[in-house]
Amino acid sequence: MSQIEIVNLHPDHFDALAQLQYDCFPTVDESEYFRQEHFETQYHIFPEGIFVGLDGDRVIGFASGIFIDFDFDHPQHTSKDITGDGSYSTHDSNGDYYYAADIGVHPDYRSRGIGSRFYDARKGLVRHYDKKGIVSGGILSSYVEHQHLSVHDYVNQVLAGEIYDLTLSFQLKNGFQYLGLIENYVENEADNYGTLIYWPNPDLG
Repeated sequence: MSQIEIVNLHPDHFDALAQLQYDCFPTVDESEYFRQEHFETQYHIFPEGIFVGLDGDRVIGFASGIFIDFDFDHPQHTSKDITGDGSYSTHDSNGDYYYAADIGVHPDYRSRGIGSRFYDARKGLVRHYDKKGIVSGGILSSYVEHQHLSVHDYVNQVLAGEIYDLTLSFQLKNGFQYLGLIENYVENEADNYGTLIYWPNPDLG
């Protein structure tokens, strides 16, 4: 078995990352996908905040984000607004938080610890720069299988451990706190809801 390497974004990765959006997010509306031009802009703005998983030369996953300030008293936002429509033009090197904008692992490579390695890389970045923590809006990847439930009831059952959601359950396992639902976060099959999650930097506790 080859060794999966985690590296920072490079122009050689742009085309493969654009294709990987389709492989990783089949329940998200195509208009929400990042494309080559998004990755090019992100690379010029904050490549250090973007991690790519490689199996040899094959791009098999990614995790990206930016530094921002975040108002927890007014947490409602859309993915497009907070990321500058995917350009990451909203990145602020002085921001208190790392906003985890996007993460995905090719289905062929899931359940191999790669997602946890991406989260560890993000946590390492936050600790290196003494940021307060990681905040993110997530998608409810497995809600499509439970649409007889309201989104609120579905989340409550995920939190109770009665349903396993590929994204939220994994985030909780990696030390994130669930803070609530975000309305109209991104076009998806969970009535466009996102989940607001937070990981506080333990070094600042």
